[in-house]
Formats: sequence, structure tokens, C-alpha cells
Amino acid sequence: MRIIQSKVFLFTLISLALLIGACQPPTPPMETNEAVSATEPAQVAATEAPADQPPASLVIYSGRNENLVGPLIEQFRNTTAIQVEVRYGDTAELAATILEEGQNSPADVYYGQDAGALGALNKADRLLPLPQSILDQVDSRFRAGDGSWIGTSGRARVFVFNTDEVDAADVPDSIWELTDPKWRGKVGWAPTNGSFQSFVTALRVLEGEEKATEWLEAMVANDTQTFSNNTGIVEATGRGEIEVGLVNHYYLYRFLAEQGESFPARNHHPAAGDAGSIINVAGVGILDTAKNLAAAEQFVNFLLSAEAQQYFANETVEYPLIEGIEINPLLTPLADINTPAIDLSDLADLQGTLTLLQETGALE
Repeated sequence: MRIIQSKVFLFTLISLALLIGACQPPTPPMETNEAVSATEPAQVAATEAPADQPPASLVIYSGRNENLVGPLIEQFRNTTAIQVEVRYGDTAELAATILEEGQNSPADVYYGQDAGALGALNKADRLLPLPQSILDQVDSRFRAGDGSWIGTSGRARVFVFNTDEVDAADVPDSIWELTDPKWRGKVGWAPTNGSFQSFVTALRVLEGEEKATEWLEAMVANDTQTFSNNTGIVEATGRGEIEVGLVNHYYLYRFLAEQGESFPARNHHPAAGDAGSIINVAGVGILDTAKNLAAAEQFVNFLLSAEAQQYFANETVEYPLIEGIEINPLLTPLADINTPAIDLSDLADLQGTLTLLQETGALE
């Protein structure tokens, strides 16, 4: 295993930026996701600026892949009078960039693939509170307790397993079962991946630093195989190179779409209800550097519209977060997943997780 230097730098930059921000006086208020195919995205009511005013503009920093959310943002641009500029990049990198830019950041909106990065921005007091009318659209489990950010789609942590090598009844139901010697060398993880790091942060929150350290050390000792991202884990599982992998649920469905039902891998939701079955979110927040608050709020509402939520359900096979949206029939309903009780706002300590991964040898 080896450290991917860019990831270490990005999370270190977040830590440094938070430290710098803490020393300054207060100022006023994508593992990249991979797309499946796109259908017609959400429609929003067109608006026109008065003749004597320039069109509204909006700068979005998106940690979600352009192939994934580009069609939605393009539809927002085309059906409103709002001029949209999007900067795409890694979720952690863009959060670090915002912190580094400080009050000179041109960004109005941060759209991230992970609650941890949103929490890091909120911890640095860079997010404005969202209107209650927006917050009320999503269950309180999937938004910040202080109203600083809101989830736009959900993703479940699962164990993907090779159906030729492992019977469904024998797939572990807890992350702790993976430390058993019988799984030695047969499990895959992606320690440099943002979603995995959020999972480890959740483990620290739920079970404490000592138990999180114990689990990571046991997994390293059990010769857990390292991959750079979730896609690599699912691919290796299908080839039989490993038998079980820790991933987000939706990565499997790209392989099933491309290779059909014969692809020998399926998802398993561990029943123990520990950090291995956390439901995380992609989410959005409005930055304190927003020049056009009304346009920013309109964009957030757009992502929560019924059409956009159905787009996420159908095309990216994620969980919609507003009521009345039909989930993809491939998915296990959220109500049927035993998930741990955790405040996603508590996943902000990404630097602490990175340090722990290094200290335990998960990152070398």
C-alpha cells in the first residue's frame, strides 16, 4: 500500500485552513461519482431579469462529477436567466480551495459528494444558514442540525460480494466480522477515498478512537487489499480477486448495466447497524461569499425538486431525499436498512481520520 500524495495534501490543507481561520477575526456572513446515462433532468421555472439589470449569475464549486450532474446544472442554466459558472473537482480539494481563498473566493455554492467536506466548511463558518422553507423539504437526518447545508441525494455503505465465491447467507453482517482470519486477503477497501474516510470518521464517532484504531489495525493485519476507488473494488470483486469490498451502493449498478445480470457481484447491507451501514449524502451549502443569495437559494431548491430527485433515483441509482419520489426498484428501501444513529454533521473531522489512517498503517 502507498500514500497517494495529492489526497494527503488536500486534507492537510483543510486542516491548515481551519487553523488559519480560527486565528483570524470573524467576517460577516467525486473517488468521484460516476454517471450512468442521463435522461431529461429537472425543469425549473424560467426567470427574467428586468431590462435595466444584468442577468443574475452564480458560481458553483462542484465536487460531483460533471458527467453526473452536468445535465442537471445545464438544465438549470437553460431554463432560467441565471448565468452559471461551474468549477468541477475533487470534493475535498474544492473544500480546501474555498478555505484557502477565504473571503476572496468567487464561489456562491458548494455542491459536495460527502457530508464530511460540508461539515468542514461549516466548522470554518463558511456556510450561511439555509431558509427553513428549504430545510423542511428533507428529513432532519440528512441535513445539518444548524441548517448550514442540506442533503440532495443519499448513498448507503454496503459490502459488495462475489456471488460465485460467497453465499449471500455467509456475507458478514458487521465490519468487525471482516477481521476474522477466514477473510484474510479476501477483503478490499479504498483508504484514500473520501467516502471511505467518512465511514471511518463515523466509526470514530460511534465507537470511539480506541475501537476505531483497533478495527483499522486488525484489518491491516488481516491483509486487506487496497484500491484507489470504489470502482476498482467492484471490478476486482467481479473478477474474483477479492470476495468482499467496502463501497457505496451505487457503484455496482454501472457494472450490471454494462455487463448484465451475469456480472457475479451483488450488494449486501450489513444487519448489525454499525458504521458499515451508514447512510451518507451528497449535499449543498451556500457560501458566505455568495454574491447572489436569491440565485443560490433557487439552485438549492432546484436540486430538491421532484424532477431532479427522480433523476437521481433513476439515473444515478441514489436515494431521493424528499417524500413522494419512487426509488429505483434495484434498491433496498431506506426503512429496511438497519442504520446507526449518527448526526452527519459530526463527520467534519477529516484530518483526524487521515491521521488515524496513517498511524494504523492503512495509509503508508
